[in-house]
Amino acid sequence: MTKKLTWIIWGLSASCLSAPVIASVLESPLGTNGIDALKLHQSPYNLIGRKIAIGQVEIGRPGMFGWDKAVSKNRAISLAAVFLRNGPAKSNSGVDPHAYNVAGVMVSRDKGIPGVAPGARLYSSAVGSTKNMGQPEECLSAQHVALQNSGDVRAINFSFGEPLSRDPRPQATLDGNALLTLCVDWSGRVHDVLYAIAGNQGKGGIPIPTDNFNGINVAFSSRRGGVFNKVDVANLAGVNQGATGRLAGREFNIGGRRAISLVAPGNNINLLNPDGKLNKVTGTSFAAPQVTASVALLQELGDRQLRTKQPHWSTDSRRHQVMKAVLLNSADKIQDRGDGLRLGMTRTLIDKQNQDWLASEAYKDPKIPLDAQMGAGHLNVFRAYQQFNAGQWQPSAAIPSIGWDYRTIDVGGSVDYPLAKPLKQGSFVAITLSWDRLVELNDSNKNQQYDVGENFRDRGLNNLDLYLVKADAQKDSSVVCSSISQIDSVEHIFCPVAATGNYKIRVQFRQKLNEATQPYALAWWSVPIN
Repeated sequence: MTKKLTWIIWGLSASCLSAPVIASVLESPLGTNGIDALKLHQSPYNLIGRKIAIGQVEIGRPGMFGWDKAVSKNRAISLAAVFLRNGPAKSNSGVDPHAYNVAGVMVSRDKGIPGVAPGARLYSSAVGSTKNMGQPEECLSAQHVALQNSGDVRAINFSFGEPLSRDPRPQATLDGNALLTLCVDWSGRVHDVLYAIAGNQGKGGIPIPTDNFNGINVAFSSRRGGVFNKVDVANLAGVNQGATGRLAGREFNIGGRRAISLVAPGNNINLLNPDGKLNKVTGTSFAAPQVTASVALLQELGDRQLRTKQPHWSTDSRRHQVMKAVLLNSADKIQDRGDGLRLGMTRTLIDKQNQDWLASEAYKDPKIPLDAQMGAGHLNVFRAYQQFNAGQWQPSAAIPSIGWDYRTIDVGGSVDYPLAKPLKQGSFVAITLSWDRLVELNDSNKNQQYDVGENFRDRGLNNLDLYLVKADAQKDSSVVCSSISQIDSVEHIFCPVAATGNYKIRVQFRQKLNEATQPYALAWWSVPIN
C-alpha cells in the first residue's frame, strides 16, 4: 500500500502559469462564486479565525518555517505546531506537499492565494508511513491534535482515509464500526470538536471514516460558468447509482444512511507548494479543509460575541453539534429569485445527473434528510455567518425567523419552538437538527485517553425527529413538513410554506438506544411577514 492510495486526490498537476494570471482566469473558491469567505475577511466583519485552534491529521505533514528546509523560502503558511503521531515532529522528516496544500487551504497568509482562516492556529500531525501504521496510530494522532491548545480545538480536518482492504475486520463494511470511525465519533463528542472528513471518491477508494455519524463528510464541486455549483464527476455516485452487489457496504454506508453532508469547491484549485510555486489541484482533499477553516471564522465571531457579552450568546456556540447544524442549514440549494423566498441562496447546486435539490429523494421523502451526492447543499460561509450571528434562542419564548439553539431532550418528550411572526406563503423554511451517536472508550488502563490496543464501544444512535407544525395544532394532522429518518444523526427540512400563518418547530425524542437524555443542536431559517 503506497502513500498515494491513502490520499483523496485526483489529477494533481503542477502549473507553470504565474499566480496573477491564474487568479484572473479562475476566480478563487473563497470568493462569491465559491464559499464567499473573502467577504468575511473584510470590514465590517473582520473575521480571519484569530486565536481559534483547528487541526489536521494526514499521512504526512506540512513543512514548518524555521523547522523544515523544504519551506525555508516560503513563509506563506504559519503553523502553531507539528507532530509525528502523538509526539514532536522530526525536523525535515515526513514533510509532504499534499499536507502543505491542504494546510494552505486553511491558513495561507499569501496575499494572492489566502486561506479561508489565515489567522487561525493550525496544529498538524503526521501519522507516518502506511506500511507500519494503521487506524490505531491514526486515532492516536487525531486525539493528540484534539488535546492541543489546552484542549480547545474547534475542528479537525481529515484529507485522508483508510481503504476497507486494510481494515482487519473480516468482511469489513461501512457500518460505522471501523476503529478509526468509532474514534472520530468518540473524539468528536468527548473533545467537542467537529471533524471534517474528505468524502469517498471513486471506486476502490478510501471510505473509512466516511461512515462516521458525528462529523461532516465533504464532497467537492466544480465550476460551471465560473460558479462552483455542480457535484464534480470524480465524486463517488450516490447510493442509488450502482450501490449494489460488490459495492454495497464497501463504498457506501450500509442501510442507506447518507455519507455526504456538504459540498465545497474542489476542482482546479490554485494552491502554493512548499517551494512557493503555484499548483493546480483537484479532489475532496481540498474541499474538506474549507469546511474546517470555515468553523474557525464562525468561532472567532462566537468568541467575540461572548467576550462583549452580547445577548442570546452562550458557550453553547462552541459546540460541534451547533457548528454542524449551522453549516448544513445555511448551505446553498436553490438560487433565490431576488424576493428572498428561497432564503437568499446564491446558487442552484446540481448533482452528477444535473438534477437539483427539488428533484431529489431528500426533498420528496421525509425519511431521507440529506441528498446522497449533495448532502444539505453547497458550503456558503457568509450565509453560515448570517445563520450563526442570529444568536441562540430558547423554546421558552417565541423565536425569531432565524437562529439556533443547543439543549437536551428526554425520551418520549418533545420541545416546541414557536416562531414569533407568521411565515409568508410560498417561502421556504430550512431547519436542521444534529445530535451524536454515543461511542465510549473501553479504557483498560483508566487514563481517560485512547492508547494503541484499546477499542471502543458503540452504544448506538438515539432516534430524534423534526417537524414544522401549525402553531395552534396539537395533533399530528397539523404537521406541515417533517424529517423522520430512523438511521441518520441529522434531520433536515427544506420545504415551502403552503399558506401564510403561525408555525412552530418541534423536536421529538422518538426512540432510546442509549441514554434517556439526548443533547442536540437546532438551526432554523425562515421568511416572516414584515
